[in-house]
Amino acid sequence: MASNTIEKLQWRYATKRFDVTKILSEEKLNILKETFNLTATSFGLQPLKLVVVTNAELKTKLMPFTYNQPQIHDASHILVLCIEKKINENFIVDHFKRVEDTRNTPRKILEPFEKNLIASFTEKNTTEIRDWMINQLYLTLGALLTVCAVENIDACPMEGFESEKYDQLLGLHKKGLESVIVLPVGYRDESDFFINLKKVRRGIDELIIEVN
Repeated sequence: MASNTIEKLQWRYATKRFDVTKILSEEKLNILKETFNLTATSFGLQPLKLVVVTNAELKTKLMPFTYNQPQIHDASHILVLCIEKKINENFIVDHFKRVEDTRNTPRKILEPFEKNLIASFTEKNTTEIRDWMINQLYLTLGALLTVCAVENIDACPMEGFESEKYDQLLGLHKKGLESVIVLPVGYRDESDFFINLKKVRRGIDELIIEVN
């Protein structure tokens, strides 16, 4: 199993050209949705949302805001990873209500943790909270890329896009969201120049430090 996992990670790469004729099945798409939902986040707060774009006309409209990179047009689906515009007391209270309902945890146990978390976030400024949310988002991105590899789904994470334009076109402002990462997913086109290139990595001997 371990060697198969490494083979899958060797197989994946940031796909530059997708096969427009190949579409992710609903089953595969649901796996990615579940991955997004199940990925660990600090305190379990999940200050994130995932926008799934399938409409061809909408993907075409997003092209200029992604510097006309062909992946946006050709990929099966475009996943837009977003953070919440703000985390307030109600957001935290809702989380602990969810914990209470799901686990039947008594309020007297949850209340001290809830109060401490509210106090902690009250002390943080907007920039600190935004940076924290982005860190959570990148945890989720890593999980998505790994699951894509395991499921033989191609992907290409993109930071090179105009977030503000995406937010306007997708109506994210109205939803209290800000786009951070764009992730086209689908299946590679065999004409992609990068398909057979060897991975360039620093290597285990240089990256791993063993402390005994």
